[in-house]
Amino acid sequence: MTFTRRQALGGIGFGAATSLLPKPAIAQSAFEWRMVTSWPKNLPGPGVTAQMLADAIEAMSGGRLRIKLYAAGELVPPLEVFSTVSDGTAEIAHTAPLFWAGRLPAAPIFTAAPFGLIPSEHITWINKGGGQELWDELYRPAGIKPFMASNTGYQMGGWYKREITSLDDFNGLKIRMPGLGGLVAQRMGAAPVNLPPGEIFISLQSGVIDATEFLGPFSDSAMGFYRAAKNYYFPGFHEPNGTGEALVSIKALENLPPDLRDVVAKACEWVNIRSLADAEWENARALTTLQSEHGVALRRYPDTVLDAARKAAGEVMDELAETDEITRRIVESYRKAARHLDPWSEISVQSFLSIRG
Repeated sequence: MTFTRRQALGGIGFGAATSLLPKPAIAQSAFEWRMVTSWPKNLPGPGVTAQMLADAIEAMSGGRLRIKLYAAGELVPPLEVFSTVSDGTAEIAHTAPLFWAGRLPAAPIFTAAPFGLIPSEHITWINKGGGQELWDELYRPAGIKPFMASNTGYQMGGWYKREITSLDDFNGLKIRMPGLGGLVAQRMGAAPVNLPPGEIFISLQSGVIDATEFLGPFSDSAMGFYRAAKNYYFPGFHEPNGTGEALVSIKALENLPPDLRDVVAKACEWVNIRSLADAEWENARALTTLQSEHGVALRRYPDTVLDAARKAAGEVMDELAETDEITRRIVESYRKAARHLDPWSEISVQSFLSIRG
């Protein structure tokens, strides 16, 4: 997707757009940033969104801030982009918080938590419920400012070579499931594996893993998982939301004039909402294609599996909260947001969908 500056500014509203226009007193210096990503180049979904963000920043800045994008493995390995921004090798990354559990145990919550907030609720927590402030605090020691900069929407449960009929089928199951969902699967008897996106298909095809989750039907189709497994499970209890992030070097951000700092923030905001709209539209189309053209069997997890997963999720979150002080505050904030939003979501979203037909 390409942008003109007029299109990019117009897409975020007149008030916001005028705040981004260069002021005469600000020097019109040009800046060049390197963007590293965790995604294969132009992967439908997050890979496309990364390029969309780079293009939007350049267009909205009138060419004063140019972004050179490096897909996964082109400059650094896909799961090293956090370190790459932290040490100054790159100024910005496009990735997902769930990858940093080993470094920052609370980070995966900023993508999703099992049985947690859905996309609209998650965005609300970040913007209104104190989530952004805690996210900033978590990443600040690494010299990184995080922004929501992608949302792949509701996730599917995943692709399984064998049908899941009971909780026993999780015993010893080798499943690619990073983040907090992987900890839940482990408590259910599975052996979770953390693989970067570019290694998932060959691992599933070769038998290194028995199952995998990734995103939704659109991105999953592009990855070709249906060629290695035909059982596609729902609901995606492990990730009811799909927030990706832009990691921005605080030092690089502070070196920009104020209007270009605003450009970075507004471009992330615009891309976050646009990517969610794209995901919802394309997931609906791709789900139909998977069933009608590729012989995929759409299956719902048995209630016994979901009950066990829900219990395990509560235990995982309880234990996570005991990790350290910042993690405890993040878990408490997330849970507080869920309690605050849940009554309204039941009355609005859940009740309406149950009668829409």
